[in-house]
Amino acid sequence: MNIGIEEIKFDERGLIPAIVQDAKTLKVLTVAYMSAESLKRTIETNEAWFWSRSRSSLWHKGETSGHTQRVRGILVDCDRDALTILVTPNGPACHTGEQSCFHNELQEAGRHEETSDRVSDLGTVLNDLYALVESRKRDRPAGSYTTYLFDQGLDKILKKVGEESSETIIAAKNHDPEVLAREASDLLYHLIVLMVERGLALEQIRDELVSRRKKRDDQ
Repeated sequence: MNIGIEEIKFDERGLIPAIVQDAKTLKVLTVAYMSAESLKRTIETNEAWFWSRSRSSLWHKGETSGHTQRVRGILVDCDRDALTILVTPNGPACHTGEQSCFHNELQEAGRHEETSDRVSDLGTVLNDLYALVESRKRDRPAGSYTTYLFDQGLDKILKKVGEESSETIIAAKNHDPEVLAREASDLLYHLIVLMVERGLALEQIRDELVSRRKKRDDQ
């Protein structure tokens, strides 16, 4: 259902909470507030604008840092008093340099659950890693190993993929699961660096695997 701005329920201060999510991974990046004017500017410019409660003024995300957020869609909840903003981030969402403002885990939360229940699934981890590597290629922060790989170029990245492949093979021969897990993780990381360098999306790998599975099921 399409909702008009006039149907949005702003609070007594003229504001509405906005949950900002990465349009590709659906990772929550931040929670901010919008006024009618900032929502209007967001729609007009396709970039995220918010209302700063501390400064009592409009706030264009990334105006000073350059870490703008390209808007891909805006969803309105059933009560029409909260928004979800789907964006393509141009750099970290958090002022600390983290990709998401939600990077701290509450120590007490879920401590009685099994550890495996609190660990993100592999797909989420890979999506987050891919997004981080993409940001490293784009922003090139000093002192980052990933920045170093991109600065060195494709041949260096390919060399590292070869080295990590060999180390994974050696680890597998030595029958030590922990060492194998570390080496396999290094290999996956460097493969993702290679994918980002060559413009290969995780979705393309997923689609290829799904296609192969369907072919096997049909045989």
